Amino acid sequence: MANSYTFSRRYFFYGSLLAGAIPAGGFGSVASLTRLGYKSPNEKLNIASIAAGGKAESDIRGCARYGDNIVALCDPDAARAARTFQAYPNVPKYTDFRKMLDKEEKNIDAVIIACPDFMHGIAAMWCIERGKHVYVQKPLTRTVWEARMLTEAARKYKVATQMGNQGYCQEGPRVCAEMIWSGAIGDVTEVHAWTNRPIWKQGVNAPPKEDPIPETLDWDAWLGIAEKRPFSFEYLPFSWRGWYDFGCGALGDMACHVLGAPNMALLLGFPPTSVECIKKDPPGRNDYMFPMKSTIRFEFPARGSMPPLKLYWHDGVQGLPAEYWPEDLPKDERLGDLPRGAMMGRGAAPQVPAAKPPKPPAPSQTQVAPDPYAAALNERIRPYNTPANSGVLYIGTKGYMTTGEYGGSPRIVPAAKAEGYQPPTPILPRSQETYADWIQSCKSGIPAASNFDVAGPFTEWIVMGCIACRVEGKLEWNSEKMQFTNNREANRYVKPTFRKGWPFSSRG
Repeated sequence: MANSYTFSRRYFFYGSLLAGAIPAGGFGSVASLTRLGYKSPNEKLNIASIAAGGKAESDIRGCARYGDNIVALCDPDAARAARTFQAYPNVPKYTDFRKMLDKEEKNIDAVIIACPDFMHGIAAMWCIERGKHVYVQKPLTRTVWEARMLTEAARKYKVATQMGNQGYCQEGPRVCAEMIWSGAIGDVTEVHAWTNRPIWKQGVNAPPKEDPIPETLDWDAWLGIAEKRPFSFEYLPFSWRGWYDFGCGALGDMACHVLGAPNMALLLGFPPTSVECIKKDPPGRNDYMFPMKSTIRFEFPARGSMPPLKLYWHDGVQGLPAEYWPEDLPKDERLGDLPRGAMMGRGAAPQVPAAKPPKPPAPSQTQVAPDPYAAALNERIRPYNTPANSGVLYIGTKGYMTTGEYGGSPRIVPAAKAEGYQPPTPILPRSQETYADWIQSCKSGIPAASNFDVAGPFTEWIVMGCIACRVEGKLEWNSEKMQFTNNREANRYVKPTFRKGWPFSSRG
């Protein structure tokens, strides 16, 4: 009947499968409220940030609007951090996070980590080992090994964690999961996800030219664990994402967003059995950078009653290429993100405290010198500066679904098959927006939506795709041993190398 929905046996199976695994307040195992470092909801957190410019600027604003204290800032790039530094003129500032933690440890409850990908792991570990709660921007780490280590450390030290893939806190992925679990499109056997990123330079198979180090940059602190090398504007302020040593390409930038709903809905905490880059442009081996375009195939085994799954990641494309769309799906319904204003399920309204939170300090009126990287940034992204275009196509045994970038607008397609469809009764807990979710976790012990028990395994399989871009052929994965069983070269990239003086653990 058009106005009713009959719950399938499959729906009840998945509901019981998840019972106990996802508590009412968040994802993962419920934490004890007496853990080290948890505060009363009425107390303010003292929050530090490792990075203050770029994405860190909005992360700091996002946390500060709930009334908690920003007590220390670290960024080796003073020019990029200038606006945030001015907003907090009396807060201690550092270029090396190790020095900040040594000096300010007693003043800090929690830390935002939004530096480049290659430094996420070490920065988070040093904080976790000191009992500090951490909010780590996506991707959680640059390598599989680091993701595994952070997941284990978060459990050991009992801290509140969150990866900054904000879609995980929104309504869309939950609706998408519930629709799939209800059997709306049958068993999902294939998924295609796409993005138009990168919007920065990639695919150049040569080292960059050397440039003078700006006076506002502590280049040695910025390099951190990486081998020493000459400074270049080809790395900063944004294009580090495209270099193997520093970033994770389009996968690191967008996969934790675009693939969040599939990860939740299809129970992809189970590791893949293989990964392969089946197409890239430019073709062939590159010793320095990710390609401008790639198609990567992940193969997952059966998970409970869910069948084996092939998941395809397509980057550098303006929409999913035509050859991957089902022939019986009309062209005008081959969409990921919908036009602004037409989105549904993009996310529930943020839950904020009843009292209006204070605004962060207003920026100083003092004039800031022009950012020395502005011209470099504009030049790097100018040729690729196009509107966001991302989405996911789910192919089931009984039909198709698509969603937008953050799992928004989950919808059965073609629309004719969705006529009269009513989404199932919600079974997943709804969440607050990402910063409120993490702050609540810090104060209550209730796990955040993208805590490391979720984000760690998720990141592991995403960054396996980065390895596939570097090594030819299908890579067979053994998760327990954390190694590829058929390719020695690929195993070189499972764990990073650490420059002398920059150990992954500060505890020896």
